[in-house]
Amino acid sequence: MSGVAVSQTDFAEVFDVSRETMERLEVYAALLVKWNTKINLVAKSTIPDIWHRHMADSAQLWSLAPKGVKTWMDMGSGAGFPGLVIGAIASEKAPHLEITLVESDRRKSVFLQSAARAMGITVKVITKRIEQLEPQNADILSARALCSLSQLLEFAEKHLKPGGICLFPKGARVDSELTQASSCWHMAYETFPSMTDPDAVILRIGEFKRV
Repeated sequence: MSGVAVSQTDFAEVFDVSRETMERLEVYAALLVKWNTKINLVAKSTIPDIWHRHMADSAQLWSLAPKGVKTWMDMGSGAGFPGLVIGAIASEKAPHLEITLVESDRRKSVFLQSAARAMGITVKVITKRIEQLEPQNADILSARALCSLSQLLEFAEKHLKPGGICLFPKGARVDSELTQASSCWHMAYETFPSMTDPDAVILRIGEFKRV
């Protein structure tokens, strides 16, 4: 289904979520549009296509996560992608999953907290730079449009539990990022085609260590 537009109408069917989850995501989308006029959460040009560009792009990570994990940390959560979308899905499919969103910008952190309350989901929001955090020992780490793969692996080295995995959406430059990262890191990874962008992939990284 790579590159096929996912609309609000078909989102529930594509991702197999309930009406309650859809209502949570609709609340989130409305708040995002409202807040985006005051603080720059997402590019204004992407608002009309929010369900495909942001919601679906985030939701596709769920199926790549191992079942039964206990903790998920989203780094540089910004507007809440993928963290709040994962939180909405988890509230239905894995209610005991502990989700932490890390965002250094205080205004964006306030938005994340406000949106989570309005959606009726439980997430922990930490307003700090990732490098200033004590080790989080997360089962899953995610990050969307945050920084280079090499830098993400530095964060993961500190915050990922042994045996955990990273889920990193990457765009058309993924090959060059992998080449650059391989000069510093040995990685065991898989690539999965993005369903929202034919030039993008999701990297699922398991074991990794410094060269």
